Amino acid sequence: MIADEIRELATEQGAVILAHNYERPEVQDVADFLGDSLELAIRAKETTADVIVFCGVDFMAETAKILNPDRKVLLPAREATCPLAAALTADMVREAKARHPDAAVVLYVNSTAACKAEADITCTSANAVDVVESLPEEEVLFGPDANLAHFVQRHLPEKRIVPLPSEGHCPVHLTFDIADVEAGHARGDAVVCHPECSPEVQAAADLVASTGGMVREAPRCGAWTVLTEEAMAYRLSRLYPDAAFHIVEGAACEDMKKTGCDDILHALRTGEYDVQVDAAVAARARRAIERMIALPGRSR
Repeated sequence: MIADEIRELATEQGAVILAHNYERPEVQDVADFLGDSLELAIRAKETTADVIVFCGVDFMAETAKILNPDRKVLLPAREATCPLAAALTADMVREAKARHPDAAVVLYVNSTAACKAEADITCTSANAVDVVESLPEEEVLFGPDANLAHFVQRHLPEKRIVPLPSEGHCPVHLTFDIADVEAGHARGDAVVCHPECSPEVQAAADLVASTGGMVREAPRCGAWTVLTEEAMAYRLSRLYPDAAFHIVEGAACEDMKKTGCDDILHALRTGEYDVQVDAAVAARARRAIERMIALPGRSR
């Protein structure tokens, strides 16, 4: 079986396989560790493995490389990118900083290494509120997801959150609407949505949570409608087989689905695709990421 080959090669090479909660079920099954962006960043920081095989999209593998400059980081599907991360450029961040010289810059980890290098600190959907709350600045440039910026603003009305760009969004999470919430309620489910969903969906849902938060909160109810990438329901079902997790059909991230077990096996056999980040960019980005990881606080 291909899973056995992957495990054997990973053991031989001293490799760890990290996978995001949105990866295909068969990829989740072969991973050493599953998690959300915050959990994976922490695991990448703490690993002693010689090789990190990162099953996710490019900005995640870049983050792992930034935190492990002397280790090999492999992205099995080189074409696995992120439209949300691509919506923000380093030039856009610099221009916004020039317009708001007294503002702090908080960037979602769903951003490129070049953008992270311009940030004071990074965040994930799990800790965005805590990160922004920890800053002394009243004005915060926050990108690239405007819906997550709204989530932070709702929790911290004393701050002025400036979305960067103003319409940045995840295409998958933007597909959910009030009808999806109503359908879940009609079925008798509790409805949980990701903070990348629209403000209207956030307001109507019973719970707004990161994927890590969904894992922690799932035992509260026997039936959930899960408004995030569809593979999250597989992770939850494996953890809580006695509960029901309903998805919205078609809520799939094409980029997350580009990695399969054959790609992982190819990466271990060939060393492709080896992630590289410019040393000067990585050094600046590392400060922002490590500042986030060091921050005490709760995850949502």
